[in-house]
Amino acid sequence: MSFKTKSDPQYLELPEAELVYYDRFFDDKESKRLMRGLIDHIHWKHEEIIIFGRRVLQPRLTAFYGDAHKSYSYSNITLKPHPWNEDLNFIRQRIENVSGYQFTSVLLNYYRDGQDSMGWHSDNEKELGTNPVIASVSFGESRKFMLKHKREKHLKSSIILNNGSFLLMKGPTQHHWNHQIPKTKNPMGARVNLTFRKIL
Repeated sequence: MSFKTKSDPQYLELPEAELVYYDRFFDDKESKRLMRGLIDHIHWKHEEIIIFGRRVLQPRLTAFYGDAHKSYSYSNITLKPHPWNEDLNFIRQRIENVSGYQFTSVLLNYYRDGQDSMGWHSDNEKELGTNPVIASVSFGESRKFMLKHKREKHLKSSIILNNGSFLLMKGPTQHHWNHQIPKTKNPMGARVNLTFRKIL
């Protein structure tokens, strides 16, 4: 299954999932300004993670911002939040006003080119509670976002996350679906993705 984007909210109809996609949620002028500000002013790091007992560098740069004392752990690393800055608060307020949800932190990923990627995973860490709500905002190069059901292997989907887009994942989505941003050999510019979440 694939999902075509439009300017109005679109609902991705998948079993055991709730996803809403807003294409061009931020206009081109806003997206350009925010992309530049995020690249220049975020405290990016090249983190190591442990995979099958081996320490490897993640294939992207990351940063973590949020409310004080709201740390976040995944892949055997624990992140302490930097304080919110003006751009992050601007983005957070916009998505909170539309979604009706409040978020305490944001994990940022900087994909420098098509060889930077995110492997299959679900955002189901215990700090996020039951049925976590994940708000994903993208700036820069469009990239394919792939989903596959954890049990029903034939259930797959994909969506192109465009510049300025907003994807809201909620309900049982993280319990039943994995997602990834795959590598590509096609020439690709930079992309910054922000995943807002509420840490309990």
